Amino acid sequence: MPQGTSIELQQSIRIIPARQVICREHDLHDVVPVICEGWAASVITLSDGRRQILSILLPGDLVSTALLFDDRADCLVEAITDVRYGTFKRTELKASLFRHPDLFAKFSKAWIEEKVQADQLIVDLGRATAEERIAGLIVDLKDRLARRGMVQSGTMEMDFPLRQHHIADATGLTPVHVKVLSDFRRSGVFKIRDRSLTILDPFKFRSIALTR
Repeated sequence: MPQGTSIELQQSIRIIPARQVICREHDLHDVVPVICEGWAASVITLSDGRRQILSILLPGDLVSTALLFDDRADCLVEAITDVRYGTFKRTELKASLFRHPDLFAKFSKAWIEEKVQADQLIVDLGRATAEERIAGLIVDLKDRLARRGMVQSGTMEMDFPLRQHHIADATGLTPVHVKVLSDFRRSGVFKIRDRSLTILDPFKFRSIALTR
């Protein structure tokens, strides 16, 4: 369920290993999956095999807000790490939305956040440089993780299981451009180690993400 939701609904818990598919865009679904643990990605795959990551999904995120109202997801969703997720019956969830205004507000907020991310992706792909795109992606993830209490306030350290191909697919860049990560490390704005990232100079790093 979205962060801060206290209403109890019956759910089924599933666990899926990294790199496996949670749902496909053309399959029929009568449930709404919500990430409980781990990271996943919503992905569009082109006919030639190229991929665009639409969003990185974190604990508490709906796999797709489209599944609230339709039986087909609007994209492929796959696990980046091992993922534990809950599934809620769409009919029961929709009924609860109308009975509980606070739950409706939570899901409305989730839909708005998804729309904002989609708009930001359009701006990034159309106008931002490679440095701005990558910095913006990391800043956005840091802010979202911080709201979940998943960033160490003293050290600004957070989990970061993304690899270069994830970053390339999420920012519309080639692996060559993603090597800008090395430039960031050398300039001392962050460090990456053991599937974690620590922002060393948050003010400078945020200033690079001009579109955020």
